[in-house]
Amino acid sequence: MRGGENKFTLKSYKKLFESLYPQLCVFAYKYLNDLELSKDFVQEVFLKVWEDKISFKNENHATGFFYKSVKNKCLNYLKSKQYKTTERYELANLEDYETEEFYMTEAVTIETTAVIEKAINKLPEKAAQVIRLSIEDYTNNEIANKLSISINTVKDHKKVAYRKLRSFLSFLTVK
Repeated sequence: MRGGENKFTLKSYKKLFESLYPQLCVFAYKYLNDLELSKDFVQEVFLKVWEDKISFKNENHATGFFYKSVKNKCLNYLKSKQYKTTERYELANLEDYETEEFYMTEAVTIETTAVIEKAINKLPEKAAQVIRLSIEDYTNNEIANKLSISINTVKDHKKVAYRKLRSFLSFLTVK
């Protein structure tokens, strides 16, 4: 434990777990291609931090620590004798997974996706449905047919959604 830094209370630790767990599982899955194993590894990292009473200067330091810990746990597993003897195929480019570029790209993508998903969840239900379908490359006609609404209603939902999303996500713009 580092001196002068904040200790986790059970409540703050639970909040951190709830906010990071889904993203970290997706992140681990990028390495492991096994969702159950990914969940196990993320839980093990959280458990170790709790048991060791590791403290952090702030939430950003905690987030970075968890991402790096999960990455290291995944890489150690992929390098392990157990993995190599139990898997029929060999991981093609383990070296690529070890690069800082891969790590940063995946971490930023996952965190950005989580922020956008939280913003979409704040939208009215129909507007959120329209935006999700739009993100999945559905055309306005396809969205209208799928949701049994008119094309003009689709366009109106998009306008409302984009306006609200700009507001919700304004903190992401460079000034």
